[in-house]
Amino acid sequence: MRKWTRSVDVGGVKIGGGAPVKIQSMTTVKTADLEKSVAQISALEKAGCEIVRVAVSDEADALAIRQLVQKTRLPLVADIHFSPKLAVMAIESGAHKVRINPGNIGGEQEIKYVADCIKAHGIPVRVGANTGSIEKSFLEKYGRSAPALVESALYNVGILEKFGVQDIVISVKASDVPLTVEAYSLLSQKTDYPLHLGVTEAGTTETGIVKSAVGIGSLLLNGIGDTIRVSLTDDPVQEVYAAKNILRACGLDETFVEVVACPTCGRCAWESMSLAKKVTEFVRPYKKRAKIAVMGCVVNGPGEAKDADLGIAGGNGSCLIFKKGVAYKKTSAEEAEREFFKEIRLLLDGE
Repeated sequence: MRKWTRSVDVGGVKIGGGAPVKIQSMTTVKTADLEKSVAQISALEKAGCEIVRVAVSDEADALAIRQLVQKTRLPLVADIHFSPKLAVMAIESGAHKVRINPGNIGGEQEIKYVADCIKAHGIPVRVGANTGSIEKSFLEKYGRSAPALVESALYNVGILEKFGVQDIVISVKASDVPLTVEAYSLLSQKTDYPLHLGVTEAGTTETGIVKSAVGIGSLLLNGIGDTIRVSLTDDPVQEVYAAKNILRACGLDETFVEVVACPTCGRCAWESMSLAKKVTEFVRPYKKRAKIAVMGCVVNGPGEAKDADLGIAGGNGSCLIFKKGVAYKKTSAEEAEREFFKEIRLLLDGE
């Protein structure tokens, strides 16, 4: 059971309140470079991203948001640090949400200036704390720990609440997976604001996906989390693919074609591994529920993949195509790929 949280609207996309977990990513190009920004945001949308964040480091970035909102379809989140002026410019340019840390925006007067603009435009704000931005007083009291992260985040939330801001999303990220899980688990007990999950600075693709899957996945399986961002030192499209796979593994996304495949062993006498990769790539664009199995041999064939809509297993120079665990067609190993893809298209497209 997922924990119920308040509902927040980000440009028409709901976070919390029982809505499906939303996938986010962030552009890696200069926001003011409209051509590159539009291209990257469009690629993220095509991959399955639902909310995209852009860095606002100067006035050109803030003003560019107005055109990005017109040229793209995903809700845009403006990521701002240190400058209340840039935060207000981004909001007035049409940002659907802002990500700020009140602790580095300035004093109460500056925070009120931003808060008033947030309220006037009716958009939400994400308050993010990570191990590099813990308030000094909490760091001295708790050290670099989950309580320090949580108390620092809630302190900054309290500042915004003081000025009447109510549509808030919170994050408490760390690059340390156990610390991240502990912090979000504690935060979930203390608030009903929707939570933005992520393992910050997770690293390059291979390491980052593993750390994110363990951290984000364990929280989701415990009902915690309303939106996720997988942070990878890679093309952000890969973040979206990883996020989708995490949601699917956690049983939170049913609109996809699942490909199951055995790891193969010495019994495998055909190119099942290569076929499994090709099938996985082929079915990626489909948004329908189906299960396809690519099994190395008859030991792991129709039996283990009995619930697959369509499957294939090989041995002794031939392959067996099966449906729901029942043998359907026998083919040579050389013809297996062509025959199997014919059945896949029939299953998914009705061709």
